[in-house]
Amino acid sequence: MNQHINQLLDWTPNAELSEKSMVSADEHRNGMRHFAMGVSTITSGDDKARAGLTATAVCSVTADPPRLVVFVNKGVYASELILKSGALCVNVLAGDQEDVAKAFAGMIKDVQGESRFEFGTWDNLTTGAPALQGALANFDCRVVKVFDESTHHAFLCEVLATRERQDGEALIYLNGGFRQIPQ
Repeated sequence: MNQHINQLLDWTPNAELSEKSMVSADEHRNGMRHFAMGVSTITSGDDKARAGLTATAVCSVTADPPRLVVFVNKGVYASELILKSGALCVNVLAGDQEDVAKAFAGMIKDVQGESRFEFGTWDNLTTGAPALQGALANFDCRVVKVFDESTHHAFLCEVLATRERQDGEALIYLNGGFRQIPQ
């Protein structure tokens, strides 16, 4: 048996539920709009190329070992760069960093690619992936597994370095807009 697969291979879905149809993509998206989510920029790269995107699909997996899962659309350049480098940084945005969120989400006209990094001040921690200075938190990670899930890659990451800020409000995304939540 392949020891690199950590899936319950002897488990099977409920057959009765398997026959039921799923909701439409639009119904799913509309429901998810009510799910308040923290906003992060996911970045990767090195001296030659950098890329990033705004994301809400980040989740802690375990504290021991320290692991996150990050979902990234396969069609964006950042996904390719993460696969190539094996590293990414999750930059949890503060309320005063909405401009960074919009830049990396493609919401600012004519701002794309490398020009996104003109928003905020960037350095790096351990992996070489760009880390946003002044973020509420940075999680600098090595990718240990990649799961292919429909339109996205699920990157299972181990956290190699963190940095956090002690002040500021959290930036969240809810009902199609950015909001600030005081600490």
